[in-house]
Amino acid sequence: MEKKKILVVDDDSRNIFALSAVLKSRNFECISSSTAKEAIDLLRSDMPLNYVLLDMMMPEMDGYEAISIIKALPNRQKLPVIAVTAQAMVGDREKCLLAGADEYISKPVDIDKLVQLLSKFK
Repeated sequence: MEKKKILVVDDDSRNIFALSAVLKSRNFECISSSTAKEAIDLLRSDMPLNYVLLDMMMPEMDGYEAISIIKALPNRQKLPVIAVTAQAMVGDREKCLLAGADEYISKPVDIDKLVQLLSKFK
């Protein structure tokens, strides 16, 4: 079975490390980026990717702004973007989905729940 590739975008290297380690143990291949701008540059390439896990609260460019740019890229409109945020207040999920995210998960990330979310996208 071919490994699914995930781009993990988070300004905190500890989050990238933890998420990547657990996802790799679940047979995912992880690529990481510490800024939204760097992630968008990566996404402009032809690199095959299956999902983007996008931290919503980052300096310079937040996830909300990044989603609209990612979804406007000609080769990435159907790429599932999962918003990852520490904000788990009422309305945050809706705000992320309205911004264009395909799904939402709160931090700390429940890996079983995340893998279940990812399995919805074929």
